[in-house]
Amino acid sequence: MYIRTIFNQDDPNMKVIITLLLMISFLTILFAIGIGPVSVHALTVTKIVLSKIPLVSDYIDKDWNRLDENIVWTLRMPRVLLGMIVGASLAVTGVTMQALVRNALADPFILGVSSGAAATATLGMLFGVFAFLGKYSLSISAFLGAGATIIIVYAISRVNGRINITQLLLSGVVIAMIMDAITNIITLSAPNALGLHNAAFWMSGSLAGAKWGYLTIPLIVIVICMGILMILYRALNGLLLGDVTAATLGFNVSRLQKLFVIITALLAGVTISVSGSIGFVGLMIPHLSRLLVGSDHKRVLIVSALLGGILVVWTDVAARMVAAPQELPIGLLTSLIGGPFFIWLLKRRSRE
Repeated sequence: MYIRTIFNQDDPNMKVIITLLLMISFLTILFAIGIGPVSVHALTVTKIVLSKIPLVSDYIDKDWNRLDENIVWTLRMPRVLLGMIVGASLAVTGVTMQALVRNALADPFILGVSSGAAATATLGMLFGVFAFLGKYSLSISAFLGAGATIIIVYAISRVNGRINITQLLLSGVVIAMIMDAITNIITLSAPNALGLHNAAFWMSGSLAGAKWGYLTIPLIVIVICMGILMILYRALNGLLLGDVTAATLGFNVSRLQKLFVIITALLAGVTISVSGSIGFVGLMIPHLSRLLVGSDHKRVLIVSALLGGILVVWTDVAARMVAAPQELPIGLLTSLIGGPFFIWLLKRRSRE
């Protein structure tokens, strides 16, 4: 009975829910860092992390070995934190996209962003086209592809200075097909099998190879975009009611559509550039959030961000452990989970 009171769609207890999700997020980070082919106790993980904090490190008993510190701080900590950021970004992008196109089945990749990123990323991985960009060549090349794709889709979808939602969706599908064809041509022309394997692994989504340097830009982008969306949560609520209704409520629909397209493209592009294509997170999480706290975007955005991060981190743990010492792409596991969820969602909508 008490749980129903907390998770009441009409009037949920947001303080309790957010506190609970923050605690789960913290424990997720703590335990996920310690789980792997070489396990590290949660207490040791806590000590190593605290030892990196100024003023606190002097009071920590450093009773761990160098291997544990390298595993925790250099390998797994940035990977887990990146997973939290990626999951939050994908979930928030899904929430925004579903409000923008007024379709509960929309996800972050509906505009062809992932296909554009995959085309330029594979071009760089297989033929070294972007090698001059240095160690971040993969991330930058993927972002360039995502950015170019959304610019093309946006240009096609403009009608009389406004975004036509139908044309936005259709142009996204068409451009995605074109980019997928380009990617297939590139992979079929691959000069070696190893490069082809690496490209296929990246396109399926993975956090392998995460570094501290990869966290900065995605973190800045999710913080800024999340801040803007929280300020404009009423506009997201209004768009769900339709363009005409939103306009009568005083919203500049054309300007909002442009802003939300930019935000979703930026979030999706930056996320894909560091993690590859991780599907279904942006589709599943917004629906789970609405089941817990209702449809008000002020609640849905926060809950989705936390749930998305938790889901991606634990999926990454499963990807590391299921076939250890080999890794599975995260995108494969999220698809195995998301596929049945999508079918259930379709059936549920058809009954309604």
